[in-house]
Amino acid sequence: MTQINSYQDKDGNTLYGFQIYLGVNHQTGKKKRTRRRGFKTKKEAAIALSRLQVQTEDNGDVPKENNILFAQVFNEWFPVYQNTVRESTWAKTNKMFDNHILPAFGQFRIRTITIAQVQWAVNEWFKTTTAGYRRWYYFTSQMFQFAMKRGYIDRNPAALVTLPKHEATPGQQRENFWSRDKLAHFFKCLDSHTEPEKFALFWTYAYTAARRSEILALEWSDIDFSKSTMTISKTLSQGVGGHTVVNATKTAKGMRTKPLDTSTVYYFRQWRLAQQRYLLTIANVSSVDKHQLVFPNSKGKYKSLDTPHKWLAKIIKDNGLRYISVHGLRHTSVSAMFAAGIPIKEIQNRMEDADIQTVLNTYIHTTAEQEWHAANQLAEYLKGSQAQ
Repeated sequence: MTQINSYQDKDGNTLYGFQIYLGVNHQTGKKKRTRRRGFKTKKEAAIALSRLQVQTEDNGDVPKENNILFAQVFNEWFPVYQNTVRESTWAKTNKMFDNHILPAFGQFRIRTITIAQVQWAVNEWFKTTTAGYRRWYYFTSQMFQFAMKRGYIDRNPAALVTLPKHEATPGQQRENFWSRDKLAHFFKCLDSHTEPEKFALFWTYAYTAARRSEILALEWSDIDFSKSTMTISKTLSQGVGGHTVVNATKTAKGMRTKPLDTSTVYYFRQWRLAQQRYLLTIANVSSVDKHQLVFPNSKGKYKSLDTPHKWLAKIIKDNGLRYISVHGLRHTSVSAMFAAGIPIKEIQNRMEDADIQTVLNTYIHTTAEQEWHAANQLAEYLKGSQAQ
């Protein structure tokens, strides 16, 4: 018969506990016992003992006390997650957990985390970012879902949280694209003869709508001068510790061959000759290898993903231009295609985006000139109706 024993804690308080035999583990064949302690009265200990005995008789087993921490659940989940995404993605996710989610919940037993605690954390995140808090909340909820699958908890407290929402900011938002005239002015700030690499790099952004990560992965074998095409088959990303990772394109549709206009081909040729002269000077190499990167760093390796941003920011600052990001040149290219009257389906194909709605909602912007033209067209149309 199981006995209830008394003992004293470090403060001299009398507490009660017991150890109960659970039988033999059906998987290992080893005897199983469990201990319960910390009861303030002998009666509390007796009630707990009775419940365990009933559970043992009904189920042949007793559930182990679940004290697993949120951080421990994360350590179980993360290796599973790593097998489903690219290194660059899980590296960012890991950093997000380290910086935001684990500081909020990591030290708590996951079964004890309440709806109020999750709501408080989301509200605090909401104060510090305009959009990131949604992603942090999503992954927090993923942790609770994973814990449910593992049997650590029986409900997801994050599912009952109310996501806050930022109100629209009054005034005009800064547009991340340039009009045709501003783009032309930008290229006047660069000299294709003295800075052929920078000129060719930014021209490629603006005239092909390719992504930064795709352009920096280009080899000269990807440029077919005889057919005036550019083949995109890989992309760069940043892995753990900031090292460069070469991946397949973002989507299956992303592997494609783009036709190039005559000016783009010309600037590629100009930069290729300049690169060849440079290699001849420093390494006595008489020709550019077909696998030579189009836009390498000084050591012939992949250029940092941040380098185009630094170059663009300096050009903008030195010439007093309105700021846009490197990705803004992709927006500029797509908006220019739309303004030129290119069908939306063709724009979608050139961008390799699977969803036309994404192209319309995210990338296409109208210039002030287009808005004036639309206003005048509407006015002329309505006037014609009144004249009848």
